[in-house]
Amino acid sequence: MSDERLFTFRNRWFTVSVVGTIALAVVSILIGFVWLPSVQRDAQFTGIWNAICSAAGVPRSWYADDQVIMAPKVKLTSVEVTPQLLVDVNANSIGRGATLALRCTMCHGERGMSEANSPNLAGQYASVIYKQLIDFQKGARSNAVMSPMAMNLSDQDMRDLAAYYASLPRPPAQRKVSDSLAPPIVAHGAPMRNIAPCAACHGGIDNKAGSPWLDGLPASYTKAQLVAFANGTRTNDINEVMRNVARNMTSEEIDAAAMYYARELNAGK
Repeated sequence: MSDERLFTFRNRWFTVSVVGTIALAVVSILIGFVWLPSVQRDAQFTGIWNAICSAAGVPRSWYADDQVIMAPKVKLTSVEVTPQLLVDVNANSIGRGATLALRCTMCHGERGMSEANSPNLAGQYASVIYKQLIDFQKGARSNAVMSPMAMNLSDQDMRDLAAYYASLPRPPAQRKVSDSLAPPIVAHGAPMRNIAPCAACHGGIDNKAGSPWLDGLPASYTKAQLVAFANGTRTNDINEVMRNVARNMTSEEIDAAAMYYARELNAGK
């Protein structure tokens, strides 16, 4: 049996292992805590100390300047959507909204049903219409027609418009949403790609506050919005929910979802 000690610097293999491990650790620390953070342009990485704190995940109060406020790169929605938003409306509000809606008929139809590939608004949730109008006005969502239209609306105007369109009856669907008729992306989503079923938020399974009902929307409109969410040109979704979904959808799934919801009201035409 050998009397040679393994864990001693006289053993050259032990020495090489220790030196190699230390060198690897130093290189990893320099890359992970210094170089990689330093090439980032975000404010929290400014300076070596901030870069180290950010990489280590320490509290922001440890940063060299904890007063730095990170401004978003895009304009985001400022509307707080709750299930209670605009649930209590009165006839006066609906009446004022009907008058205001006269300027909207060219795109959205006389009774909220569009013939111009614009979204149908009849029976749409009031909170959805109100949120979108504010987003158009504040710049969180941009459109050559809607942005100027919303610019001069007061908050009460937007509430009245939302109340009016929500009061209109939804046209009856020609067929019901069902797993047998819906594309897989609508009925089941794609769990491996972190895509929930469309019906989980937009009706059929459940409806989440702030999510519009989609039945009967023109296919070209729905497709355009999904593409805009996917490429980041539309950013007014709350917590990036739709952006995260759309960017993981295939073009075939986008087409299938858009056509499916468009046929909801047009199947008999």
